Amino acid sequence: MKLKRYLWIAVCLIALAVSMLPAYSEDFFQHHREFRRFLQHHTGFQVSTLGALNVGVYEAAATLAELKSHGDFGLGTFEGLDGEMVVLDGKFYQIKSDGVAYPVKDNSKTPFSAVTFFRQERSLRLTGRMNYQELRSQIDEQLPTSNLPYAIRLKGTFPSLKVRSVPKQTPPYSPLGEVISQQQVVFELQNVQGTLVGFRLPQYLKDVNAAGYHFHFITSDRHKGGHLLDGAFLNPVVDIETLRDWQIMLPSNTAFEEASLE
Repeated sequence: MKLKRYLWIAVCLIALAVSMLPAYSEDFFQHHREFRRFLQHHTGFQVSTLGALNVGVYEAAATLAELKSHGDFGLGTFEGLDGEMVVLDGKFYQIKSDGVAYPVKDNSKTPFSAVTFFRQERSLRLTGRMNYQELRSQIDEQLPTSNLPYAIRLKGTFPSLKVRSVPKQTPPYSPLGEVISQQQVVFELQNVQGTLVGFRLPQYLKDVNAAGYHFHFITSDRHKGGHLLDGAFLNPVVDIETLRDWQIMLPSNTAFEEASLE
């Protein structure tokens, strides 16, 4: 009799648990989906490392189609170090060494890039005219910490900007520093409207990506741009998102595997 009673209690408990499972599962998975969306909107995704790019690993590591699944805002370069990449509002542009911005297809490839799904969290309204160093200092003063990555967007009219691009390289590839010092093409833009797309990364990531500020520019008409070297900024509005996660996809190619990255 006791055995039957225990079996009956066990059956009742199982039935109760099963009856509660759908509601529990729905609630659980809803929270899980919300958490994933939170992470997606506060996550930086990077292809390869700056260290690899520095030593000349310019071979493709991902397609733009793959990159799109991880962000709609960011920067980088293209296979063979072929110009500067700007990712804005989900569209990809290639700033070649003529300073012109070209739309690019999903099957284009990148050896190094960083993107995120940009969602503005705060805006800093800075006053007065300032150079690039002063801009960075004023932003730093208003950030809550220097130990987290930030995605940063500046829109407006800029009194002047100095930007650069580089021509496509052919194997055997020279280190990045040599390419920049010997082949970069610099453009001076005056009273130009457009958007600066970039990141501010902590110093502890310096061997992974560019520590500090890194911006690429594209004009409002999407015709010109480049990697920001210097500029003048008048009453800039700086939109910022704090990134709570930073992911890296390492290349699957021989060049990366055999590179001296110690």
